[in-house]
Amino acid sequence: MMRRAAVLGFPVTHSLSPVLHRTAYEALGLTGWRYDAIECAEDGLAPFVAGLGPEWAGLSLTMPLKRVVFPLLDTVSGLAVQVGAANTVIFRDGARHGENTDVHGIVRALAEAGVSRPRSATILGGGATAASALGALRELGLDEAVLVVRDPARAGETLAVADRLGLSVRTQTFDKFDAEVDLLISTLPSGAADAFAGVATRAGAVFDVVYSPWPTMLVSGARKVIGGFSMLLHQAARQVELMTGSTIAPVEEMRRAGEAELIRRGE
Repeated sequence: MMRRAAVLGFPVTHSLSPVLHRTAYEALGLTGWRYDAIECAEDGLAPFVAGLGPEWAGLSLTMPLKRVVFPLLDTVSGLAVQVGAANTVIFRDGARHGENTDVHGIVRALAEAGVSRPRSATILGGGATAASALGALRELGLDEAVLVVRDPARAGETLAVADRLGLSVRTQTFDKFDAEVDLLISTLPSGAADAFAGVATRAGAVFDVVYSPWPTMLVSGARKVIGGFSMLLHQAARQVELMTGSTIAPVEEMRRAGEAELIRRGE
């Protein structure tokens, strides 16, 4: 039987995930596997999942589905519960299991750039990816961070994540934040952080989760730069392992294929 997986989100046509996952399948010799990109808004997720057949192995979830998927899951990993975001669904033994591989992706991306023990960190944005960034900071040993949002009164969900993680988080607004920290992480959409490029030069390292177009304005003057492609690569590699049962994903083959695709797109 053919096995299927896909990335769901809205919009999702630009996603690099199909290239990464298909490359992994080829490298692992999984000839009966297929991976697609499927447009799916919040109100379409429940009927889509309900209609899936036994050939489905898993789903990768992007905006805006990482939080709304929880009621559809039978089990959820402890990490996904803590950060309040599941970017991965595994179908196994008739059950739907939720996982978070974004935290793994962020930690691995930072490690590749030599950022393993920042003493201070600031996160731009308050959505699901920001919540995963908080999880990554905890894994790196931090016990406090700054969260920069447009309206602190609307950051309750992400602040609740910090509480579950045991992190002390102070909120600031975009017009007043100070980037004089070891690590600045932007979880904002493409272009939304451009205005902070000058401020970002004061950070020891700048991690922008955007991977296309690259480089972003935010990192243009940064001392050390970490791009979103590395995060995407490592979270996808972990998804491949979870969905296929493979012990080790072919990360370097996936990296080369992803970089080649970005060049082909002119990004």
